Amino acid sequence: MANSITSQYAELARRRAEALPDEPTLDEMNELLRLLGRWRSRVLANTFIAREGAYIRSGPFAGMAYVTEATEGALVPRLLGTYESELHPHIRAFAAEGLEAVIDVGCAEGYYAVGLARLMPQAVVHAFDIDAAARAACADLAARNGVTDRVRIGAEFPPDGFQAFAGQRTLVMVDAEGAELDVLRPDLSPALAGMSLIVETHDVYRKGAFKELILRFAPTHDIQVVRQQPKAFEMPSWLQNLAHLDQLLAVWEWRQAPTPWLVMRPKG
Repeated sequence: MANSITSQYAELARRRAEALPDEPTLDEMNELLRLLGRWRSRVLANTFIAREGAYIRSGPFAGMAYVTEATEGALVPRLLGTYESELHPHIRAFAAEGLEAVIDVGCAEGYYAVGLARLMPQAVVHAFDIDAAARAACADLAARNGVTDRVRIGAEFPPDGFQAFAGQRTLVMVDAEGAELDVLRPDLSPALAGMSLIVETHDVYRKGAFKELILRFAPTHDIQVVRQQPKAFEMPSWLQNLAHLDQLLAVWEWRQAPTPWLVMRPKG
């Protein structure tokens, strides 16, 4: 399966290169570069799994059994434990607060849903994704990590759905590729005023999402903006021996543009 996926990326890159005009535009060259980067990223993921197995190596979810294929985004940064490392201090801080519930909207294969269930043994994680394949992968990952009883999986999460968690100590995580504006409606779910949130914003898909969410939550929450940063981590020896470009691609998260997070805590 992994080799097949690697071949698919290589074939896509080959076709894109052959289709380039004699004088390609910057956008056309950039798209080819991204395809080649994804191909190499997948090769690095295969190398990691062959050498270390499908387990997360470091970070707050270190030791977690993981997948050999991500349903969305880059796999090797998740396996290395560098994925969204800018959030690690916040995740650890929330984990220390004795939360009762986590609502994960856009759970994909369960990196956060299962990781937080392992990290917060007292909490129930409610994981949602509109993609059936993602939900199946998340259920399988929860089973392999022994947290099935505390990871409850659903499809679409309605904007008034937070009301069902009113009064619980709750962390909300949303990574919905622009749909964060549709899901996070304090006017429909006043219970959000008492919940902590980590939201990835996607102006790349919904222009103005970042500013609009700040406007919605500024009256009730203290908001910290967290932006992508360079990665510093302890490299496995096999990665240390590879080219610098491979080391950079190993932690590349495939983002098309900046997608800053909002870490929001209820005021008072």
